[in-house]
This record gives sequence, C-alpha cells and structure tokens, in this order.
Amino acid sequence: MLRYVGGDRNRFAQGLFTPLPQRYDRLAEILSMGQNGRWRTALIDRVAPMAGVRVLDVASGTAGVAIELAERTSCDIVGVDLTEAMLTQGRVNVARHGLSRRIALVVGQAEQLPYADGAFDALMFTYLLRYVDDPATTLRELARVVKPGGVMASLDFFLPPNPFWRFMWWLYTRMVLPLGGLVTGGKDWFDVGRFLGPNISQHYRKYPLPFLEDAWRRAGFDDVGFRIMSLGGGLVMWGTRRRA
Repeated sequence: MLRYVGGDRNRFAQGLFTPLPQRYDRLAEILSMGQNGRWRTALIDRVAPMAGVRVLDVASGTAGVAIELAERTSCDIVGVDLTEAMLTQGRVNVARHGLSRRIALVVGQAEQLPYADGAFDALMFTYLLRYVDDPATTLRELARVVKPGGVMASLDFFLPPNPFWRFMWWLYTRMVLPLGGLVTGGKDWFDVGRFLGPNISQHYRKYPLPFLEDAWRRAGFDDVGFRIMSLGGGLVMWGTRRRA
C-alpha cells in the first residue's frame, strides 16, 4: 500500500502522479465509472458565467478542466500543478486544442502560490485537499489570490451517504478499482487504485463535510454551497470571496 512518507504530502503526490500523464484522462474516466466528465462539467458551471476573466486552475494536472473552461468561455487561464510530467502532457493537450495563447501551465504549490493578493477573478481546483497537510490553511492561501466578489469552486471524490451505496462504493474502491487500474494502466494505476479508496475514507473521517464548509467560510468565502453527485461518489463545492 502506498503511504505518505514523513508527512510530506507534496512529495508523495509528485511520486504518485509522475508516471501517469499520458493515460491520465482516459483512465480517470474509466476508474470513475465514467462520471469524471460530468463532475468536471458541474465544477465548470460554477465558474463559466464569469466570461472574460482571469482564472487560476490549481492542481491542473493535464489541463483537462482548463481546456473545457477555455472552450466554453473567453477566460484566460493559468494552471498550476506540482508535477512537471503532468504539465508537460497538459501543454501537449492545450496545443492540440489550439489554446496555447489562453492557457499557461506552471509548476507551483497550492500552499504557497506565486501570485499577488487578488490576482485572479476566479479559482478552481480538483482533487487537491487530500494531498495537502492542512486543508484549512490551503484554503486560506487559495482565497488570498481571489479578488473580492470572485468565485472559487472545487471538485473531489466523496463518500456515499446512503449505507447501501457506501458499502457498494467500498467494494468498488477496494476491489474493482485496483484491478481495473492494473488491467487498463499497469502497475502504476494498480498502485493508485489501491491507494485511492482508503485515502478518501481517511480524509473525510478527519475532515467531514461540515468541517470543510466551515473552513471555506473561515478562509473568506460567503454563499458556500455544495452538490453531492453520482450517489455520493463526487463532491462539487463553491463560494464567493467575501468583500471587505
């Protein structure tokens, strides 16, 4: 089983995702049972109305969310990710869609963003908070770079609230997910599949949804809301940066 070493979640995340970029998007769809695209669209729905603005995409990976937002709006987007290999594939994807002038991808940490206060009109992040040491502190740093009145939205996996579906989810993440990763992506995706279920369970055991809602508010967001998707497999959250 993959484990964090020395509490360094950033280094762990880099090691986990470095081997995966070329097949990341296809396998993400397979391993989410085809739901990843729906979840992304729900996330982007929260940011897309702010057409023509500057958006920061944190944990951008291979730039799938940034590309979808750019295709739906006139936004200029900066994508930030820890893993250079993911961003390298992301630049290939961006160029393939003819969006290199509107999407810039840079290496960076969510916990220490290299941007001034209020530098962006909106911010989105995906599958991030399970890979940082302190989600509440990270949310405050994300809030720092969003202009007052701007929108922040996020996407991550979740735990089905219904006991039956949670049991089915447990079977899927502990058995089907690792084997599916092995068959479709080899050992690297087997390791990710075996890691993912326990990681999600541990994260929400430590940081349940009410904690996260409160953390968003304490970070400086109003009108905090969420949408539980696919019987509880996915979670989209959003809020508006508080005006002074």
